[in-house]
Amino acid sequence: VGKTTTIGKLGKLFKDDGKKIVFGAADTFRAAAIDQLELWSKKIGADFVKSDLGTDPASVGYKTAKFAEENKSDLAFIDTAGRLQNKKNLMEEYKKIFTVLKKINPEYPHETILVLDATTGQHALNQVEEFKKISNLTGLIITKLDTSAKGGILLAICKKFALPIVAIGMGEKESDLHSFDANQ
Repeated sequence: VGKTTTIGKLGKLFKDDGKKIVFGAADTFRAAAIDQLELWSKKIGADFVKSDLGTDPASVGYKTAKFAEENKSDLAFIDTAGRLQNKKNLMEEYKKIFTVLKKINPEYPHETILVLDATTGQHALNQVEEFKKISNLTGLIITKLDTSAKGGILLAICKKFALPIVAIGMGEKESDLHSFDANQ
């Protein structure tokens, strides 16, 4: 899907706009995800929070939010493991992250963005539906639109769930994440 890369690209956009950014590596079961996000943080000059491989992802979410508050960060991005909506334990882990964040501030998280792979087609509808059941989903980012003819599902998702598409990924380069305009 490209979630970690997408977070890096988003962070860069906000960093270029003068924002103070912190990344939290809550995908603690995939060492490559932690390393990849750490590389992005160094590349763009963002702060970085991580824990040991196998650590409870909710604890990383908590540490990231506390770090952001204590260091007056403008934005905190928490990278989570890929969520298969049919994997109950992963969905429970996701809910736990929300619960922990709300202990710090009942308004957290301010935004919850689901990153979808455009090549999944109709399956994306099911993903959004399941995530809406456990979170206050506020937007979508669609990746790999440069490699798929299945992008038409986006409009169906937007209409059915009244969710905005925050951005679209059109390639691997930093500059390939674009804001979405349905009129273009």
